[in-house]
Amino acid sequence: MKCLILAAGYATRLYPLTENFPKPLLEVGDKTILDWLVDDIDTSGDVDEYVVISNHKYAPHFEKWANTKTQNITVVDDGTSTNETRLGAVKDIQYAIEKLKIDDDMLVIAGDNVLDFSLTRFVEYAKAKNTSCIMKYFEPEFGKLLKCGVVTVDDNDKVLNMTEKSPTPATNWCCPPFYYYTKADARLVQKGIDSGCGTDAPGSYIAWLCTQTEVHAMEMPGSRYDIGNLESYEKVKAEYKGINN
Repeated sequence: MKCLILAAGYATRLYPLTENFPKPLLEVGDKTILDWLVDDIDTSGDVDEYVVISNHKYAPHFEKWANTKTQNITVVDDGTSTNETRLGAVKDIQYAIEKLKIDDDMLVIAGDNVLDFSLTRFVEYAKAKNTSCIMKYFEPEFGKLLKCGVVTVDDNDKVLNMTEKSPTPATNWCCPPFYYYTKADARLVQKGIDSGCGTDAPGSYIAWLCTQTEVHAMEMPGSRYDIGNLESYEKVKAEYKGINN
């Protein structure tokens, strides 16, 4: 299995901290955000390669970081240099697939979140379901629902519908940026793009995919700490205690 880490954003809301430095390499506690993610996932023993998808501006930072790690890490430079010319998450995923000729199951994750639970639990869930999978969590605040992917699921966790940043969210189930694609479904990313799925938000591909095949949603077993601005970064640094389950 390959793990694709989405890290090609420019984190403009964290300027000046990230004006010349990538958000996924900011430190939380005694590790960078990427260290927390990769070191945890690696305990599953399922991933044989980590692919960090970067923009051209920050690729050297990720290369330097990768050289400090024991895992098999490949940095892919998507060639963009500004927030205005970014490809968008779904096109970045397809770019990496084509560049590295990936034909495997894939764990696709945002590189700028820290979690208090192990992502290996999500990998185990997806392997048991044998379908592409997402996670869901209950979000009571309407304002936050407007900024998220929102899913409708049945009693067996099957995703019936997913929308990204809808003005009329159908449920309170939000989808965090952690996805599992089966090898067969990873082959369909370009078809999803050609069919008109959104390409900026990573969940847009899943929103299309669940209209084509079975996708299941695991309820998130803990908390996600999203670092969106300077205030939230300071809060995470003060409160985050690591993975506890």
